[in-house]
Amino acid sequence: MNSLKLLKKYLVGSQLYVSLMGTLLAVFFMYEEDNIKTPTILLIFITYFSGYLYTKYQGAGLVFYRVLILNIIAGIASAALILYHHNEIRLLKWGIIVLLGLFYNSKFLSFYLREIPLLKIFYVGLTWALINSWLILPDFSLPIFSISWLFVSALVLPFDIRDRSSDTVVTFPRLIGVQKTKYLAYILIFVSLLIAVWQLSPVFAAAYWLTSLLTFILIYFSDEQNNESYFSVLVETCSGFPLLIVILLKYF
Repeated sequence: MNSLKLLKKYLVGSQLYVSLMGTLLAVFFMYEEDNIKTPTILLIFITYFSGYLYTKYQGAGLVFYRVLILNIIAGIASAALILYHHNEIRLLKWGIIVLLGLFYNSKFLSFYLREIPLLKIFYVGLTWALINSWLILPDFSLPIFSISWLFVSALVLPFDIRDRSSDTVVTFPRLIGVQKTKYLAYILIFVSLLIAVWQLSPVFAAAYWLTSLLTFILIYFSDEQNNESYFSVLVETCSGFPLLIVILLKYF
């Protein structure tokens, strides 16, 4: 029991887990495009980790300023990493994605995008999709963008179900109810799967099909009363399933 608590505190609570899952989803598309590069993987992880720390610790007093200093150092390291291994165009792409994140959830601004009702799921999906389809590739890929945007948007909905009673912004569960929110998530996943089957190579399409099946199941059982670990571990792991499954299909 103590081990589980420590794992939750230092892996999940520290934002390491969600950052790792986001990185694994990006690596899945890098793998499919035969474009795996270690510096790019490191850049993606640093970007996710810094962004989620920034979001979590806003309003946390002294801790937030420490996180802010850490983010500045991470930003400088990321820029140096890009310039050393890539080029100025990649740096510009990365900078735009970081700015999108800041505009979405920076409470020091007089108005930030997270206050807009129903925007959350599509905006989070947008930033993840831009990383997968634009940042990591030489040219923008509309199929990868569409798959990622729809998939990640759907994955945000169970978290909105979890936070239905505590959210101060209008979300889909508060507007249309939990069951209709699940239907919306199913539709997003299904359309994403259709594009994946059409656009991805067979093994990767099969991995994505299995991922979609598992995601359907987890969305179906999503409930406001579920344990926090159901969302922060199981649902979050859906982003890592495609890469883990494709490795199993190819090598075992």
